[in-house]
Amino acid sequence: MVLTNRDVARRLVWVVLFTSMAAPLIWLVFLAYTNQLGADPAKALVDELGQWAIRFLILTLCASTFSRRLNVRVLMQHRRMVGLFALFYALLHLLAVSTFILGWRVDLLIRELTDRPYIMLGMVGLLLLIPLGITSTKGWQKKLGRRWSTLHKLIYPASLLVLMHLVLLIRASILEAVVYAFLISLLLIERLFRKENLKKRVN
Repeated sequence: MVLTNRDVARRLVWVVLFTSMAAPLIWLVFLAYTNQLGADPAKALVDELGQWAIRFLILTLCASTFSRRLNVRVLMQHRRMVGLFALFYALLHLLAVSTFILGWRVDLLIRELTDRPYIMLGMVGLLLLIPLGITSTKGWQKKLGRRWSTLHKLIYPASLLVLMHLVLLIRASILEAVVYAFLISLLLIERLFRKENLKKRVN
C-alpha cells in the first residue's frame, strides 16, 4: 500500500499527539523513580494524574469547538484518542488514590465517601466516562446509531462533576480551579448557544 503525503502527515500528527499525551506519565514515573516528587510523593502523584485527566478532558471538549469556530481540525480528527487519554489518566488517578491514599481498605473508602463528598463526585464523573471510552470505536458508533450521539453527551455532566470534584478539593490550587471552571463553562455555554441557534433555524 502506497501512502500519500496526506496519510504520512496524519500519521505523524497522531504520533506527535500520542507522544505528547503519554509524556506526562513518563515524566511522573521518572520523578517517582528518582525520588523527586517532593515530601509527599503519594499526594503529588495523585494530584498530577488528576490534573492531567482534567486537562485532557477539556481538550476533548475543545475539539468540536476549535473545529467550528477556528477551523482547526487536528483535535477533532484525533478526538477519540484525546478522550481515551483523559479516561486513562482518570483511571490512573483512581488507582493511585486506592493504592497510596486508601490502601485498598473498603472501610476507609466508605468513611472518606461520607466525610468528603468531592470523592463521590469524582467517582460518578469517572463512571460516566467509562462507557464513553468503551463505545468510542467506529464499530460501536455503527451499532448504536443515533443512540451513540446521545450516550456521548454524558461527557457534559461528567465534566461538571469533575469540575465540582476539583473545586471542592481543598488541596487544589485556586488559580487552576478558576481556569478550569472558566474553560469548561465557556465550552459548555458555546454548545448551548449552538443548540439554540440550530433550533431557531429549524423553526
